[in-house]
Amino acid sequence: EVQLVESGGGLVQAGGSLRLSCLASGFPFADFAVGWFRHAPGKEREGVSCIRTSDGSTYYADSVKGRFTISQDNAKNTIYLQMNSLKPEDTAVYYCGVRVVGSQAGQLLRGWALPDYWGLGTQVTVSS
Repeated sequence: EVQLVESGGGLVQAGGSLRLSCLASGFPFADFAVGWFRHAPGKEREGVSCIRTSDGSTYYADSVKGRFTISQDNAKNTIYLQMNSLKPEDTAVYYCGVRVVGSQAGQLLRGWALPDYWGLGTQVTVSS
């Protein structure tokens, strides 16, 4: 059974940091595209960052470049999202999604391709 479990969300003050984790089970990473997405109330879902697991290529939304870093630990089947210099506008539910075609990581970020699997999400709240 394929499963994605996010963790690491919480409440933080503006300027603070959080690290989100996405634990994938039921399949090896191989050549996949794994992305972090966020959905805030009243807004459309937004691609935040994606990584291609075969070569570590990374992609970021303009709104998080220089503040967020996506990384992977293949031994743990886990993708991380390090979030620094958090802003109130980063408040959202953050989801992990996997597309089983690694070459589509860039398209996954832009919403031109959809994940084949989703996690249930973790809440991130940034207070001003």
